[in-house]
Amino acid sequence: MSPMHKTAGRKAAATRKRNAAKRQAAAKKAASTRKGRAAGKRAAATRKRRAAGQKAASTRVRRAAAKKAAATRTRKKEAAPAQPVPVPEPPAPEPQVQATPETSIPE
Repeated sequence: MSPMHKTAGRKAAATRKRNAAKRQAAAKKAASTRKGRAAGKRAAATRKRRAAGQKAASTRVRRAAAKKAAATRTRKKEAAPAQPVPVPEPPAPEPQVQATPETSIPE
């Protein structure tokens, strides 16, 4: 990539940043003007209430999830045996007898 193209990205980023700052300043001024009016006050109150409702809802969900996880943990503990289950040892393999003229294979 040429050095020319490297700066192009930076220039674009700087422009975006400047434009965003202008937009935010304009929005801030508009908001302060709007808050002076009755409609703006109502809108601000609605936003505040809605945000509070969202927060409460997420808290409820989080608490319910924690409660469910705790119940699951308890249930798993109850289901698990208190004493370790003894594992039976596998039977020892029988010795292999090689057939020779002196020994006969037991049947």
